[in-house]
Amino acid sequence: MSRFFMNERETLVEQALEGLVEAHGGLVDVHTDPLFVTRRVPATGKVALVSGGGSGHEPLHTGFVGQGMLDAAVPGDVFASPTALQVRAAIQAADTGEGTVMVIKNYTGDVLNFSIAAELLSETHRVEQVLVDDDLATQKEDEGGPGRRGTAAVVAVEKICGAAAEAGAPVVEVRELGREVVARSATLGVSFEACTNPMTGRRSFDLEPGEMEFGVGIHGERGIETRPTTGAAELVESLVTPLVESVGLRRGDSVLAIVNGLGATHGLELGVAARETRRVLDGLGIGVARSLVGPYVTSLDMKGLSITLTALTDDLVKFWDAPVRTPALVW
Repeated sequence: MSRFFMNERETLVEQALEGLVEAHGGLVDVHTDPLFVTRRVPATGKVALVSGGGSGHEPLHTGFVGQGMLDAAVPGDVFASPTALQVRAAIQAADTGEGTVMVIKNYTGDVLNFSIAAELLSETHRVEQVLVDDDLATQKEDEGGPGRRGTAAVVAVEKICGAAAEAGAPVVEVRELGREVVARSATLGVSFEACTNPMTGRRSFDLEPGEMEFGVGIHGERGIETRPTTGAAELVESLVTPLVESVGLRRGDSVLAIVNGLGATHGLELGVAARETRRVLDGLGIGVARSLVGPYVTSLDMKGLSITLTALTDDLVKFWDAPVRTPALVW
């Protein structure tokens, strides 16, 4: 018997989206042929913001469709890219004539299929892209390979670009703002227990008692090192310190700190991690101007968390603070 709340494996994603509409029908609509999610009341006269990727990371991206964030989100199967035809249909539904900015996490399938969709629409739509590659664990010294993975900084990109688009910024400005957020961001994750794939019922990797995986990916990828578990203070410091160095933060700087649960980490634990994040940054003279704490970019039922730091400017704070109303983010 399955340990997942699902019926047929093949209908998991579509039925989950039907449930999203059931819970938030005033905000979103689901389209099934092909599958994508849009705002219930489409925006007009603004740049469209479209994102997506494999399912299993909810509330990303479908939970961020709404005023102040995405106009459309395109879900693939669990940990699998959506098709180019899905992306094309979502762009066609969302574009108001002012152009579209695609927000793409840096995974080969997503980059390929979003790029194909943009090419298919090149004669009729202006489509720009922001590539999110914030995962410090996959930083390589050489230039080969796909580069850093895209993880929780995508939330900051979608929120800030969404606010700029809502305010009437032109397509190039929205694109450049998103790229600035990416350049100012870095993320690291850690896990005490891997995620379980609903297709196989097996965990993506195994750890012994007293071990943790440092630098995990959001698709259940192993990290860069298996380490002994530690207390929260030491663990958070081991995540935050390299992020500070990577982003180039200095005393007097301020950041957005995203303490993100990977699926099975309780709010009590995330609260402790947020406390320790602020403690480490305070000790370095770096201010936490804004924070977001909770499960926003998950990895099914992974027992772990990630920390993202984004160096802030006055403009980025303004767009972060702008009103937003989506299933997963409201202020």
